[in-house]
Amino acid sequence: MSEASQRPSARVSASTPSVARMNDYFVGGKDNFAVDRDVADQVLALAPEAKAMGEYVEAFRERAVRHLARQGVRQFVNIGVGLPTERNVHSIAQSIAPESQVIYVADDPVALNHSRALLATNERTGVVEGDILHPDELVADPVMRRLIDFEQPVAVLIFGGTLQYIPDDEKPQEKVARLRDLLAPGSHLGLTHAVFDNRPDIRDAISDIFRKALGRPTGAPRDREQALRFFDGLELVEPGFVYVRQWRNDAYVSHSEIERAWVMAGVARKPHA
Repeated sequence: MSEASQRPSARVSASTPSVARMNDYFVGGKDNFAVDRDVADQVLALAPEAKAMGEYVEAFRERAVRHLARQGVRQFVNIGVGLPTERNVHSIAQSIAPESQVIYVADDPVALNHSRALLATNERTGVVEGDILHPDELVADPVMRRLIDFEQPVAVLIFGGTLQYIPDDEKPQEKVARLRDLLAPGSHLGLTHAVFDNRPDIRDAISDIFRKALGRPTGAPRDREQALRFFDGLELVEPGFVYVRQWRNDAYVSHSEIERAWVMAGVARKPHA
């Protein structure tokens, strides 16, 4: 049986919105509350394309994990995991390399409970309660250590809304850099991040919705150049940090459709010294 962190989870609240449950609603899931749907509907009223963007991020996740597994990566840490879907990181990676080890990291109680139930019979997976703002604690977690060898390359995946909702005064870029420093050369970082370079008309309104819903009174949305800083010290793999539908997508997508999905995506490698 796979193992999960024994730290107690925060109590599930039906009155406080959750990014994980909102993302579940965006992709047509049922594991969300009225408060999640209310905030998500406010976003959709301004940007109906947000619903499809959740699906584009899931498609990028599959392409990225397949690429990494085919490059020989056998250890994956998925931080800020949402609710389970049919094509989770472990199912994608293990379909290519059954020996792949996968840890999911979440701080949402519903996501934690669902992940633990899903992974109970998979010995090469585990669930850790935590977040990107505490990288040293994550790496030291006994469940993490049982499955992940940080002396060997690891792919750290931070998808969905994990980074874009953390204001700069909480130093998310420094926390990602600290985690990068704890990884072995040859490790990878894959992430997505919403930007508003092409949608200045909704920038402030969308930001206000999330600030109020998530109780984060500070912080402004990042543009592409600011989000790109999360890759400092790493080498981006082709095609670089691009709109999510551009990243190694074999299907043709018009330029106008590419930019309608205002989420950037990329994968980068930690070089050898």
